[in-house]
Amino acid sequence: MRILFGLLSGLVFGLGLVISGMSDPAKVLNFLDVFGAWDPSLAFVMGGASVTAYIGYRLVWRRPAPVLMQSFDMPDTTRVDAPLLTGAALFGIGWGIGGFCPGPAWTALTFAAPGTLVFLPMMLIGLYAGRQIKARMSP
Repeated sequence: MRILFGLLSGLVFGLGLVISGMSDPAKVLNFLDVFGAWDPSLAFVMGGASVTAYIGYRLVWRRPAPVLMQSFDMPDTTRVDAPLLTGAALFGIGWGIGGFCPGPAWTALTFAAPGTLVFLPMMLIGLYAGRQIKARMSP
């Protein structure tokens, strides 16, 4: 049952990314270009997602456990530290250079655009390298 709901939620997420334009790097880069050809339309996408997530979390947290699991899987720390800030900065730089977040990059793969075909493998290499670096830094 979890697999079915995972597939359905992934389908809805992917459709939302494509329909909203989040899988188009030009649209994303125009959103980030506030002093040039700024396109504020993605702010509405993010705003809608934030409102939906806010309402969803408020409803879910009233339950003692998720529907398809024994308990909520929550992070064990809320501290803001150097690895978090470094990762956030690198993510933002990558988003600004490529115009992709990881999710939209996967949905853009269906368009087979050359930028996507370069970005995704490099993102996967970056994920692997980051995991190796983080493992070496941990005591």
